[in-house]
Amino acid sequence: MEQAISESYAGRLTRVSAYIHDHLDEELSLDMLAEIACLSPYHWHRIYHTHFGETVTATVRRLRLQRAAADLAHTDRPIAKVAERAGYDSQASFTRAFSAAFGLPPAKYREIGSHSVFKSPMPEGANVMYEIGTTNVPAMTLIAVEHRGPYMNIGKSFDLLFTMLAQRSLIRPDLRMVGVYLDDPTSVPEQELRSQAGVVVPESMTVDAPLFIAQLQGGDHAVLKYKGPYGDMRAAYDWLFGQWLPSSGREAADAPIFEEYLNSPRDTPPTELRTDIYLPLK
Repeated sequence: MEQAISESYAGRLTRVSAYIHDHLDEELSLDMLAEIACLSPYHWHRIYHTHFGETVTATVRRLRLQRAAADLAHTDRPIAKVAERAGYDSQASFTRAFSAAFGLPPAKYREIGSHSVFKSPMPEGANVMYEIGTTNVPAMTLIAVEHRGPYMNIGKSFDLLFTMLAQRSLIRPDLRMVGVYLDDPTSVPEQELRSQAGVVVPESMTVDAPLFIAQLQGGDHAVLKYKGPYGDMRAAYDWLFGQWLPSSGREAADAPIFEEYLNSPRDTPPTELRTDIYLPLK
């Protein structure tokens, strides 16, 4: 009985997490989210906080600011429009919140944020800030869930993954978080992009849907050690494929690229997030 109640709570909270990711442009009141969770508005927020390790308000703010950083890095959308999209009624309040999270005001971030180094025509510009090299990676087994849609929204699928793992008592402190990206975002429509949110496990095992077992092939990989906001990583990919790979003397293998997340955006400032980007090589 207790396990059934626990799974019921987990499922409801995962439903709320998915709704937040999918409706960032809408008003997300605590009462409305409580209805989606089918939980008492007096207590559900505390349950959410305990389950995910941050408040609902913090989740919404983090995701909207993360998207705003991507807008600043990769579009010419006016800052006032970026602020409005992030849910701020004034550019001044957005500037304060963004500066607190990213260490720079929006205009300065657009100009000199961590994404800017990869736009340099000289590959050495990135090498100054980021370590890149090649290594032989062993084959790995993952427990994963599918994700369909924008790669920036894969956090929704990681929430589902960890909820499912917790229900099955498979959570361990040393779990390695891996995102596998199956499509080229420059040639596949954003809503059709396929990826997998997974964790590395020592051996294959039997799991039930929506979990499945996935395999990552071993072999030589280029590894870009990236530090900074997830929204800036598109520029890192452009540099990796456009400058490093052609000058490396190597060819990309016919296998998906994957990322390993070394810390969590729930308790780490965006500028301190660390991600290893693995590009398989022939």
